[in-house]
Amino acid sequence: MARALAPLLAGATYARLLHLLVGWIFAGVVLMIYPGTYRKSLGEILTVSVTLDAVLLGLVALVPAARRAEGVQARLLLVPDREEDIGTEPSRTWADRRRTAGWLIGRVALGSAVGFATAFGLAPCFELLTGPHALRYLPLVPLMALGFGWFLVLAGRAQLSMAVRWLGPSPADRLAEAELRAERLLERNRLARELHDSIGHALTVTVLQAGAAREVGDQAFVAKALEVIEETGRQAMEDLERTLVLLRESPAGANGGATEQPGIAQLPALFDTVRAAGSPVEARIRVQAGTLPGVLSRESYRIVQEGVTNALKYAPGEPVDVRIAVIEGQLELRCANRLPSGGGRPPAGGVRKGGKGLRGIRERATLLGGAAAAGAGTAEDGSGEWVLSVRLPLRLGS
Repeated sequence: MARALAPLLAGATYARLLHLLVGWIFAGVVLMIYPGTYRKSLGEILTVSVTLDAVLLGLVALVPAARRAEGVQARLLLVPDREEDIGTEPSRTWADRRRTAGWLIGRVALGSAVGFATAFGLAPCFELLTGPHALRYLPLVPLMALGFGWFLVLAGRAQLSMAVRWLGPSPADRLAEAELRAERLLERNRLARELHDSIGHALTVTVLQAGAAREVGDQAFVAKALEVIEETGRQAMEDLERTLVLLRESPAGANGGATEQPGIAQLPALFDTVRAAGSPVEARIRVQAGTLPGVLSRESYRIVQEGVTNALKYAPGEPVDVRIAVIEGQLELRCANRLPSGGGRPPAGGVRKGGKGLRGIRERATLLGGAAAAGAGTAEDGSGEWVLSVRLPLRLGS
């Protein structure tokens, strides 16, 4: 019994009833202001009403803002389970306008039906309860009230179903929303890679420098190590600030608060930190600064940064060889380091604990239309080395 009465006591039921009655009132107002409906039969009045309502509502649906107004009103009065099921965007296409017209006509038709049923259905019930045999029909009052209440509940639910069907996002809107969610996910993954590469490199350099400074008693070396730690920490803070600005999605902050993202032109400074950490770096960059597209320059910097960071992690103190050149219309990045002199080998995949660094490099290369590979090889002098090689097309659309 409680389940049967719960919908009758819900505020949503009466909010939906108000929404239904607005449609009935609209149809009544049209009949009152249109001349020539007096002294006509019920059939003729209904024909005039349907025709006038359909024409007027069709014209209203041509206004783009009409769809937005109806969506906002439906969200407030029909109380959907999820507000996003009913759109509040203005009409952008003719399909949107057709769906808006269908909704408006259906809304007025259902509201008019509920209004007429309420008016002409309650009148006989009132006559029974006030007539000479009222006591005989008095026990039927609860049943009539329950039936009428559930009639209103079902009519409101039908109106809500119509709103979801006609005012809900179109297939094009759903596709655009799915594409937006995919873009946001890709952006989040990109920012995660940025943090992994930048902060991971800074922490690696800091740990190595701090450990070396503790072992070496030379004050000059300690001072140099602290300088490297300070500079690396400052760069990591700038990278973190830029990433947080992007996460806040603040255009004003992104334009003025964040530092410029590093590119190939900043690689010499990166190599200096690696050298200061104890690993010699031989770099041959045969690409002029400013000749690469911005995104290609930035991603190349991150790829090389991850490569030299892995060299510091798994082969500290061993020489690192970096080559960057344009060959046959592609940008080739190669980062190689000698394997540890103790005969150790890097773990399978080139990185430890899940291989996030190498996976991030491959994702960057794939998004740019290129490819990445990493594995053990043999240097020119016959010694073992670990090689990271990446090929990126200069034309990103290819």
